[in-house]
Amino acid sequence: MTEFIPVFQPVLDGNEKKYLTECIETGWLGSNGRFVKKLEKEFSQYCSQKYGSCTTNGSSALDLALRVMKYTYKWEDNSEIIIPSFNIISAAQSCIYNNLKPVFVDAEETTWNIDTTKIEEVITKKTKAIVIVHIYGLPSDVSPILEIANKYNLKIIEDAAQAHGQTYNGKKCGSFGDIATFSFFTNKHVSSGEGGMVLSSSEEIINNVNYFKNLCFTKEKFIHNDLGWNMRMSNLQAAVACAQLEKIENTINKKKEIGSKYHQLLKEIPAKLSCERMPYAENHYWVFGIVINEDVKLSAKQVREKLLEENIETRPFFYPMHKQPVLERLGILDKIKRPVSEKLYVKGFYIPTGLNLTDSKLEYISEKIKKILMY
Repeated sequence: MTEFIPVFQPVLDGNEKKYLTECIETGWLGSNGRFVKKLEKEFSQYCSQKYGSCTTNGSSALDLALRVMKYTYKWEDNSEIIIPSFNIISAAQSCIYNNLKPVFVDAEETTWNIDTTKIEEVITKKTKAIVIVHIYGLPSDVSPILEIANKYNLKIIEDAAQAHGQTYNGKKCGSFGDIATFSFFTNKHVSSGEGGMVLSSSEEIINNVNYFKNLCFTKEKFIHNDLGWNMRMSNLQAAVACAQLEKIENTINKKKEIGSKYHQLLKEIPAKLSCERMPYAENHYWVFGIVINEDVKLSAKQVREKLLEENIETRPFFYPMHKQPVLERLGILDKIKRPVSEKLYVKGFYIPTGLNLTDSKLEYISEKIKKILMY
C-alpha cells in the first residue's frame, strides 16, 4: 500500500512566500493592499474582461452577482433564473438568498454540462437570466445559450469557478456573461485558499458589486441606503492568488498531462471518462471524472470506499439540485425528472489530479481502479 494520495494538494512553489512576506513587512493585511488591486487588474485582463472585483469566495461572488443583476435591472422578487441541476448548490442558494427562483435543467451525457436543447422548454415570462456553469474543466456549449438569451432578451451570468484559463472557441471563459464569477478555493487552477472574483465589462455593474460587497457604504460612510455584506478579500489572499496566476499556464499544461495519462491508463475500464475534447474546447481537467457503466453493479460510493482502503482519496459527483432536501422543504421543486443528473451522482466520482502527482502514483491509482472494476 502506498502513502495516502489526496484528491488535491496545493503546490506553492512560485512567489507566494515572497508576496506574503511583503504583506507582513508592510503591514498591509486587509482589503486595501496592493495585491487586491493587482489581482483585480491582472485577472480581469487575463479573462478578457474590463473590470474585476475580489470577493471572499466563489459562493459570495455568486451572491453578489445575483444581487447586483437584480438591483441593476430591477428584477422583481420570484423572477426565474435557469441553472444546471448537475451543479454545486451555490448558484441555487444565491438565487434563494436574493428572492429569485432557480429553475433546473438536466445535464447532457457527453460533457456533463447543461443540456442546451432543454433550456427553451423551461423559459417563462418570469425568466430573467441563464447561469452558464462550466463543469469539471470542460466549458458549456456557450453559443446556443447565447442565441437563446438573445432570442428571449435574457441576461447571462457565467459561473466559471472551475474554468480558470479555459477557452470556448478560443475566447476565455469568464468573458461571455453580463457578469461572471470565479472561485479561488484551494483546489482551483488559481488559488488563495479561499477567495473569489466577479468580472464584467460594465463599469456600472462592477461599481454595484463594490457597493454591495462593502456593506453598502456611501460617501456619508455610516449612512446606508441598502443592505449588503462584508465580502472583501484580504491582501494576504490576493498575494497568494497573484503568485498562482503567474504560473497558470504551467498549471493548465500539467493538468492536461494528468488527464491524458489517465485516459491512456483507464481506457479499458467499463466506464465513461471525462470528455477529452469537444469541437469548441479541450478539457483542462480541473478534476478527472469517471462514470461507471450501468451494467456494472457497483455504485460510485462502493468504488470510492474500496479505493479509500487503498489510500486513494476520491470525491463524489454533485447531488442533483432538483432532489436537494432543503430545496424540497422550501417548496421550490417540481416533479420533473432529470435522469442524466441523477445517474451522474449514483455512478460518478472523481480521482486525484494534484499537480504533484508522479507517474508512479497515477499508475498506482489506475491499477487499483482497474482491479475493482474489471477483475
